[in-house]
Amino acid sequence: MGLSQISAGFYANKQTLNLQRMQVTGLQKTHAYGSLITDSAAAGTAMACGCKTRNKYLGVNHKKQRCTSIFESAQKKGLATGLVVTSSITHATPAAFYAHIDNRYTMEEIAAQFAKQPTDCFIGGGMKYFSTRSDGRNLLDTLQSKGWNIQSYKDKKLKDLNPAPASPFGWFSAWEEPGSISKNEAYLKLGTEKAIEFLAQKSKTGFICMVEGSQIDWACHQNQANQAIKELIEFDQTLGAVLDFAERDGNTLVLVTADHETGGMALGQGRGPDSLDIEFNSKKHTGTMVPVFAFGPGAWSFSGVYDNTVLHALMMEALQLN
Repeated sequence: MGLSQISAGFYANKQTLNLQRMQVTGLQKTHAYGSLITDSAAAGTAMACGCKTRNKYLGVNHKKQRCTSIFESAQKKGLATGLVVTSSITHATPAAFYAHIDNRYTMEEIAAQFAKQPTDCFIGGGMKYFSTRSDGRNLLDTLQSKGWNIQSYKDKKLKDLNPAPASPFGWFSAWEEPGSISKNEAYLKLGTEKAIEFLAQKSKTGFICMVEGSQIDWACHQNQANQAIKELIEFDQTLGAVLDFAERDGNTLVLVTADHETGGMALGQGRGPDSLDIEFNSKKHTGTMVPVFAFGPGAWSFSGVYDNTVLHALMMEALQLN
């Protein structure tokens, strides 16, 4: 999600986005260790753990040495943690917040690492990596033995899920990867609302929740401009709910950024005065800097131009985890 994707969503949504409610804007540089073009694993690790690493690496530096994630630091201080994504929860970006491995594609091992030190709640796909594994283990049983309330799209609709703060909860949205919002019921906004309500009750110390509109990236990989806009608007509606919570709460910092830009999206004049002609120059990631938006206590620290590892340092400072 780069500036072009945001601009396309802005024009397609009658020139209004909840992103405009954010107070501060910055820019982050996204390069990986040894490469100007990052993948989501290296970029996610930079933000979650504060270390530059090679593409495909998660939660380890370029020498494959373990890096502590902000989720792990938060858990040690008694903060609650949560994940809400429209990908598998073992996908690169969410996995950067809990996994430590040199290959983002080893989904079963990433799921096993999650089961060892899980978050307090999650919503997303990837059920197969927990329940139907090549090693014969059922990690859903492992989580449930630890007191988890695990549900899935097969058991219960998300709208009917009312988790009690006493027990960690998870809701699998798909067997593997969720379909796009054009194929499945959109769940990012509702899932995020349920997660932050749960996390706010779970810990009086505070919480950190990572929410990803994962399929903005996927649509741009396919050069599907209209789908990318739909996914972005779904994400922006989710942001609106988060900002409403933050405004009521008065003590919540909200950050919006991206791993990287995908597709080299360019916006030109369409046939009508209010229409766009959207083109892509790639189906891959690009090296373009991406925006950072901030709202709430400490938001002003996020202005300026800085490396993506700086985001980790600023978040650690905001949560008083240093």
